[in-house]
Amino acid sequence: MKKISKLLIGTNNKGKYKEIKDLLPKYIKTYSTSEFKLKSPREDGITFTENSIIKSKHFSKKTGLICLADDSGLEIDILDKNPGIYSARWGGKKGDFKKAINRVYKELSKKDKNWKDKKVKARFVCTLSIFHLDKKIASVMGKIEGHISSKPKGKNGFGYDPIFIPKNRRKTFGEMSSIQKYKIDHRFAAFRKIRKFL
Repeated sequence: MKKISKLLIGTNNKGKYKEIKDLLPKYIKTYSTSEFKLKSPREDGITFTENSIIKSKHFSKKTGLICLADDSGLEIDILDKNPGIYSARWGGKKGDFKKAINRVYKELSKKDKNWKDKKVKARFVCTLSIFHLDKKIASVMGKIEGHISSKPKGKNGFGYDPIFIPKNRRKTFGEMSSIQKYKIDHRFAAFRKIRKFL
């Protein structure tokens, strides 16, 4: 397969766009969905993989470009792996992650009012898919295990980063610099697998 020189990053989430762009090889010219004023498709898959395929296929067909799209989210074991694929939706129509984080805490307290004294196991999952029109080029998954912080910490990153502490670390993703985070996070784990297709 010849090297990909142009790639549409299939997301309308600015934080995600930046992180993916930073991870891509520098020789790839990237485009964002906002340059084409594209709305995101309905994500009606039941897994991260299905949703990342829905997005990459949709955006590729709309632009004719090869598209890389990600679907990712936070799974919390005692919440039956929720918010999971609904991670962004827990933020409501505006994708307000303060609201989403409050909801996580509310749901955790409902399940176990002493949850803050325990290590509540969680993981971030990321699936990346590359599509060109109707043809799937690749689909891979990365994960990072960790636990939920008893309160949000740090202003870096985006989404649920301020409440996720990766395994064997003391800081949340929100407290880490992007360089520290990129080295270990779920998106980087998926990127290592997808690199050979780029």
